[in-house]
Amino acid sequence: MSQNRTVAWTITFAIGLLASAGCAEMGHQQAGGFSYQPFPVATGSGTAGDGQSVTFKGKPLAMTGGPGIKVGDSLREVKLAKTDLSLVSLTETKGKVRIVSIVPSLDTKVCEQQTHYLSEKNAGLDQGIELITVSIDTPFAQSRFAKDAHIENVTFLSDYRGGDFGKTYGLLVKDVHILARTVMVVDKENVIRYLQITPELAQMPDMEAAFNAARGLR
Repeated sequence: MSQNRTVAWTITFAIGLLASAGCAEMGHQQAGGFSYQPFPVATGSGTAGDGQSVTFKGKPLAMTGGPGIKVGDSLREVKLAKTDLSLVSLTETKGKVRIVSIVPSLDTKVCEQQTHYLSEKNAGLDQGIELITVSIDTPFAQSRFAKDAHIENVTFLSDYRGGDFGKTYGLLVKDVHILARTVMVVDKENVIRYLQITPELAQMPDMEAAFNAARGLR
């Protein structure tokens, strides 16, 4: 794809993503809490890695990186930025079961809901399991989102420095430079025990299936 076509497609994609999902009102609260929407939940999973793809409204989007991560693989060494800009690798949290929720952008409704779901509907898993959200949003945007959404039980990590996490795990959507929507459960030894990559970016992952997988590892 030529540079001009790539830029044009990136702009079109961004406008389409925001138009279809709605630009998120950060941490929108009603009297009963966050207002959940009936977004479709993906069944099945895509595959990570170079040469694989996901779709947005049916249009294929290529992913890039090395060999994609899969169930049974160990976590790979790559740095992510915390909201205070310090760097950390997921491997450094060895010794805990972790649910890692990976979203394209917190500034869309589906990603907003996925993050609220992780925080609010885990049925007490957050008492012994670490909840992590990864996106390419800047650490400043992640910090603002967490504050406005009143989310305090999720660790936010940013891949904004160059998409190295996405490339290393085979989850970077190449032409639009976002991460594929994914949820994975990692055991105490840094081995991935559950993985779902939503084949369609506009769909929610099956968070309940991820919660159940995590319960079995406690």
